[in-house]
Formats: sequence, structure tokens, C-alpha cells
Amino acid sequence: MMLSPPFILYLYLLAPCYWAFICQNTEPSSEFSMDGDYTIAGFFRLHSYSTTVKSRPEVDICDNAASVNSHGYHLFQAMRFAIEKINNSSSLLPNVTLGYEIYNTCSESANMYATLSILAQSRQHHVEVLSNFTHYQPKAVALIGPDSSQFTLTTAAILSILLMPEISYEASNEMLSLKRAYPSFLRTIPSDRLQVEAVVLLLQEFGWNWIAMVGSDDAYGKNGIKTLQEVVAKHDICAAYQGIIPTKGGASSPELKEMVRVLVGTGVNVTVVFSNVDSAKDLFDMVVQENVTEKVWLGTEAWSLASEVWSIPGIHRIGTVIGLSVKQAKLPGLEEFESAHASSEKSKVATCAPDLGADGRGGGTSSNESTSQGCNQICTRCHSLTSAPQTFDIWTSFNVYSAVFAVAHGLHHLLGCCSGACSKDKVYPWQLLEKIKQVNFTLQKSQVHFDANGDPLTGYDLVMWKWTGQTWSFDVFGSYLQNPDRLNIGQAGLLWHTKDNQVPVSTCSKVCVKGEKRMQVGLHQCCFNCVACPTGTFLNSSDLYNCQPCGTDQWAPVGSEICFNRTTEFLSWADPVSWALLTGITLLLLLLAGTAALFAQNLTTPVVKSAGGRMCFLMLGALICACCSLYCYFGEPTWHTCLLKLPVFSISFTICLSCIATHAFQIICIFKLASKWPAFYRAWMSHNGPNLFIGACTAGQVVMCLVSLSTSPSVPRKDYKTFATLIIFQCSEDNAVWVLLYNTLLSICCFVISYMGKDLPENYNEAKCITCSLLINFVCFICFLTTYFFYQGKYMVAITVLSNLTTLSGIFGGYFLPKGYIILFRAELNTTEHFQMSIQSYTTKRSSD
Repeated sequence: MMLSPPFILYLYLLAPCYWAFICQNTEPSSEFSMDGDYTIAGFFRLHSYSTTVKSRPEVDICDNAASVNSHGYHLFQAMRFAIEKINNSSSLLPNVTLGYEIYNTCSESANMYATLSILAQSRQHHVEVLSNFTHYQPKAVALIGPDSSQFTLTTAAILSILLMPEISYEASNEMLSLKRAYPSFLRTIPSDRLQVEAVVLLLQEFGWNWIAMVGSDDAYGKNGIKTLQEVVAKHDICAAYQGIIPTKGGASSPELKEMVRVLVGTGVNVTVVFSNVDSAKDLFDMVVQENVTEKVWLGTEAWSLASEVWSIPGIHRIGTVIGLSVKQAKLPGLEEFESAHASSEKSKVATCAPDLGADGRGGGTSSNESTSQGCNQICTRCHSLTSAPQTFDIWTSFNVYSAVFAVAHGLHHLLGCCSGACSKDKVYPWQLLEKIKQVNFTLQKSQVHFDANGDPLTGYDLVMWKWTGQTWSFDVFGSYLQNPDRLNIGQAGLLWHTKDNQVPVSTCSKVCVKGEKRMQVGLHQCCFNCVACPTGTFLNSSDLYNCQPCGTDQWAPVGSEICFNRTTEFLSWADPVSWALLTGITLLLLLLAGTAALFAQNLTTPVVKSAGGRMCFLMLGALICACCSLYCYFGEPTWHTCLLKLPVFSISFTICLSCIATHAFQIICIFKLASKWPAFYRAWMSHNGPNLFIGACTAGQVVMCLVSLSTSPSVPRKDYKTFATLIIFQCSEDNAVWVLLYNTLLSICCFVISYMGKDLPENYNEAKCITCSLLINFVCFICFLTTYFFYQGKYMVAITVLSNLTTLSGIFGGYFLPKGYIILFRAELNTTEHFQMSIQSYTTKRSSD
């Protein structure tokens, strides 16, 4: 294992510090160090941080003036308790005795000094600077601690040179999970990243998106707030205020007082306090002084159950406190262990108390030795900590307990103890590290295992503070588990310190109702106005600030969260309206076919001849073709039906109209124009005028249809614009107006010509019938155009069919039906004599006029 130049330089600079402050006496055993085959070091904070300003760099002596930290005391007793359990075990390290050296890391300098101390080789007081530490055997094989992330970042960086296993019980900074920087670091407390995820889920659970966040002025607080800000920004949660709790001046600091006032001025009701115990105590001292009430305070595991905080006088008035804590754990026997050692420690105060020397490690003398021989005594008050550990102490003590057992299990496998006896070979730190990373065992019904980053596979308990008068307690109302990340919360029975015990609200804006998007107001996304999404758009839950358009085949009402599929409509064959129209079309076809057969049987009779003779069959055939084209309007439009229906009907109807006009014109020529303009009449007859007129009219319509199909063919088209909720599936007929206009002009021509023969003989007078038929045609056309402009839908096709069917029925009823009636029921009128008498009567009347 090669040592990088920066680390060599680091050790060169720090090694003199070790020699400068080392105790010069020998090291007799004490209650805080114990010999063994293999030694485990422990770093615990037994005193408060020293705030004394020093004129020159020196190691903090953690002297008697500093207050004793009861939490740290219980933790280091948990380590001693764990080692005693292991040494008394017959299955774990059966013939091996573990020793320990416990250091008081009450300050950064004491922590650094302790780190260098455990790197020294056994029975030596210095650290050798080598280019390769593969075979270097330091005093301790592993380290338990320290407690703070700030201290741990330094310790983990130095111990990584030797790859010495370090298992922290309270350092949760997520940077420590970076194995590239801290390859030998592990922990029994979850990473702050996991804690942040739990806080965010908790905020979401209660609908709090307008919060403040404050942190302690150390690595734990600063990195925690930074990570929290990054995560909440991804979940539409806004921080109205971010601050660092000042350490200078403590609870009476003017800066802290101003910070609390600004915090209250933001108007937020929920504050996340990502802090160590000392800074949290200062903050809440000031919160109580400023009489801040009815707020929600979310605490991290570092202080949520700490007695230093909940014992502040008047803190029960600040509102609701919810916190995360390490998972519940029981450590049977710890209280009895502490009680058993308390009396023996108390008895040694008179001579050399169970002290931690200037080097931060137990170095007291035995009772028959002079106290002057020992190092500075800084734990003379430890004997007074005889109170039982509280819940917070026990739960955290289990982290220490499981860390010691993880080292023991790793050592158990390294020494080959599974065979029944341990080898007691030399143990190098890097060897033990590999084994500790692989441990997986159950301890007090809890699984102890480390992931690839050295983090435990565990979660948090959710706790809520509870007050009964001045008496403090707490309830565990839920838990946070990872893989996958989820909260398990039982909200029933939660006691909120608000009116009517309602969940506090902490939002910048009111909650928008379903289908309303957020219009941001100001700098924060959580401050917004609510605007309903317009028709045809919907609000996607993944983007609450923009309305998303629906698909082409979808629709949405105003203020919708989803889109609905549009209904595609066309005139189906099964529609009752279709049945009625199809019945009419079929009936008309049968009448036309029957009339053609009737005329064929009576082709030589005067009635058929006066109706046009063989031309009647052309007219009837055209009407039959036009009638058949109406079937193309039913059912789902296809390419063939769209192309055929309009040209077939238009051309057929043109043939019929041109035949009517020709027949009417011929009768007029016979009775009126033959005598006045004989030359014109002869030319008309000699040049086959009727056929030319019919052919010319038909050719014009054919050309117009071809042009229409080539420029803008009629094809199936879906209409998405007319109705918001429907798709009208029909044929496009953009140029149909020209075809209809052509037939309209031809109808007018027929009407004029037939009207000119209104005074002809009765048997040859077609004016009344034709006029009636064409009037029906005009009325149908006008009604169709009117409906077209005021209604669009699937029944527009039905209206078109009805209009065309009525027009065809009018032609048939006005022109052919009277003649068929005479043939069938008035045979006496279908004789040559009757027609001759009608002509004579007309001639006589004209002569008299």
C-alpha cells in the first residue's frame, strides 16, 4: 500500500504535535483502558466543547471546568459493556480477550491528538512515517467513534492511510459515504441523505411546502441544510428562510435573536432544525425568550430526544416538535453495568479519579501511587453521573454496542475462530477492514450489516414530543424505511399543539383545486395563483405549472386533470334515421323500376309517347342511378364511396333535368315555334337537337366533376374542430358547391321552358307537373343550404340524403306518377281519340283568340 505525498506531509506536520503534548509517565491501567490480545479504541465526548480562546495552539485538556456530558458517558460505558459481553462469550472470539482505550474527544484538538495516539505502535509513543503501511501494526486494530461528523471527517481522512476500520455511532454526514475519500469508514447510524429523504417525505405527508431550515455551524448542520435544500427543490417545497445558528455568544447572542425574529417574520409554520445538540439548545432558548408559539419544529436524530433541549424551561409553549431518531433498541444489562461500576469509580476520586489525561485517554494512577505521577485529571466528575440512561442514551448506545460487535465478528472470521479456536495471529488494520465489511449478523433482533458505502441498512423512528403539564415524554408514531423509501405513519391520536388539534398549515398559497395550474408569484414556486386549465388541456401531476394539450383524438373540459377519448360519429347503417331513409330510397327504387316496366309495356300508347317515348327510359335510368348513389352516404366513409357518390348523383340528375328540358322544349316547338320559325324547328330536328342538348349538358357536368375530383377530391376526413367532444367522420366535399350550382342553373332553365308551355293542350301540358317538381327541388336546396350553415354533425349526411331523396321523389311524383296513374286507372284517357280531341280543342281556342 503506497502512501501518497500529501498524506506523508500531513503526518510530518502532525507528528511533532504528538510528541509535544504526550504525557511523560508510564501508562498504568485504569478503568478507561484495559489490556487485551487486541485493542479497540473509542472516541467519546465526555465534556462540552471548550470555548476558551487560546493565545497559542495547544491540546484541549478537557479539564474540570468543563461541564460533563452525560450522553457521552453512557455511550462509552456501552462500549465497555459490549467488550465485557464479548470477553465473557464462549462462541464469539472464544479464546481471545479484547482490550480497549477510550479517549475524551471534547474538542477538535483533543480529537486530533487521540487520532494520532491510536496510530502509534504498541508500547511506543510515536507514529512511524513509512512509504508502505501494509505491515504496520498500530496500538488499536479499530476505532469506535467519534460522535460528530466534523471530528469524523478529520479522523477518517487520517485513518484511511492505514485503512484502519473506523465505525462511528453518530457521524451521519453523507460525505463520509464516499469510499474514494474515506475508504475505511463505516457507521451504525444512517447517512444524512437518508435522513433528508425522510424529512421530505414527512413534509409531503402533511402537505407542508413553505418551510424554513436552520442548521448548526459545523459539517453536520451545513451539509445537512445543503442536501435538504437540493432535495426539497425537486419536490415543490420552498425554503422561505435558511440560516446557520451562530455559535458565538450562545443563547444570548444578538445574532441569534435577530435570526429568530427573521424566522418568525417569514410567516412559515414549519422549521427544520438540522443541528447538533448544543446549537439546538441555544436556538430553542432564544425561541422561548421570544415567545414563539404554535409552530412546528422538525428535528434530526442529533437532538430530537436530547434532554438538553426538552428540559429547557418553557419549551412546552413553542408548539409541536416532531423528530427523527435512531430505530428503537433495547440494551438489557446496561443500567446494571453502569451501576456496578459507579461505586468503584467513586471510590477512586480521592486518589486518582477515573480520569482522562491530557492526551484525552484514561491515564489515572492506581490507588497506591501518587496523583502527581498521572496526567491531568479531567473526569473527576464522572462518578457523579449515577442517573440511569434515558431513552435517547439507550437507543444511541445500541449503535456503539453494535459497532463493537461488528469489529468482534470481523476479527472472529479473520482469526479463523469458526473452527472453535482463534489463531491470535498478527492483525493488520486493512485485513480486519475487509472482514468487517462482510459481517452480517443479528443483534437484539436487529440486523447488523453494511452496504457498499459502509452505511447500515436501517431507517428511523418518527417521534412526537408530548407534554402533560410540565412533564415531557414522546410517542413513536411511525417509521421510515429504505429500499424502497417509504413512511409508515399512524396519524390517529397525534396531539398537535394548535386549536382543535388540527394539523398545522404551512403553505405560501392556497391549494389549487383539481385542474387548476399554478401561476408563480414572486421568486418562490410555492407562491402562486390558481388558474383553471382551458378546454382541450389538462393538468399533469408531474407539472403543476403548465397545462398540457390533449391529443388530437382527445378532449378535456375546463379544469380537467385527464383527457377523454373523443367519440367518432358517422351515419351508421344501424341508426334509426338510416333505417327510415333506406326504406324511402328502396321504395323509390322499386317505384322507378316498376314505372320503367309499366312504360315498356305501354310504349306505343299516347301517354308514354307524350311523356317522351324512349327518352323516358333514359330519365328513369338516370333517376335510378341517382337513387342508388344515396346508399354511399351510409356507414363509415371509405375512399371509394367518397369519390363516387357526388359525381354519380350529379351526373344522373343532370341527365334527368336535361331530358325534361329537352322534352318540354320539343312540345313548345311543335305547338308554338314550328309555325312561327319553321326553319329553326327543321334545323333542331334535322341536326338531332334533343340528343345534342342532353349530351352537352351531361358533358359539362362530367367535366366539372372531373375538375373537382382532380383539384380537391372527396376523401374520408375527420372533423376535429366543429365539436370539442366528437369527431365527425365524413367525406370532404369542398368543391361540391359548383356541382350543385350547375344543377340549380339547369333546374331554372327547365322551369322557364316548362312554364312557357303552360297554355298547351292538357294532355301535352307538362308545365304544372314539372313546375311542381322543380319547386320541390328548389325548396330542398334552400333548406339544405340553410341547415348546412347552422348545423354540423353526423346527421348532416342524413339531411343531405333526405334533400336528394325528396328532390328525386319530386321529379318522379311530378312527372312520371300522373302518367302511370292514367295508364293504370284511367285507360279511357290513354287513347288517340282523346289526345286528338285535346289538340282540336286547343286549336279552336287559339283560333278564337
